[in-house]
Amino acid sequence: MARRNSYTQAADEEDVNVTPLLDIVFIMLIFFIVTSTFVREPGIEVDRPEGVTATDRKFAKIIVAISAEDEIWINKEQVELSEVRISVEELIRQNPRSTAVVQADKAAKSRYLVEVVNQIRATGITDVAVSTERT
Repeated sequence: MARRNSYTQAADEEDVNVTPLLDIVFIMLIFFIVTSTFVREPGIEVDRPEGVTATDRKFAKIIVAISAEDEIWINKEQVELSEVRISVEELIRQNPRSTAVVQADKAAKSRYLVEVVNQIRATGITDVAVSTERT
């Protein structure tokens, strides 16, 4: 009988405890969720003009779109021209090292493009790009 007890104790000691492994997996999952970047969309689809000297820009934190009807969209919300600076300043608070991209429709008035870029630069962002289609 003494042997049976020692055998059952040895079998219990050989079990693998997976709790620490699950803890590490959940911590890594949380880390990747927090540090991941999500695709930002302005809220509308614009028909961008063609550009010959276009260069790729992978990550832009702030995307502003100007529609053919001269509507301005930031983060899927329509804003007035006078509210662009306030909206961009709110986004800068979330990420101080922000870059901005302006997507202007072909039919949009260039005055709106210039005003939007000026409003963005007034917030302190110096890296502002205008998005075009590659030819």
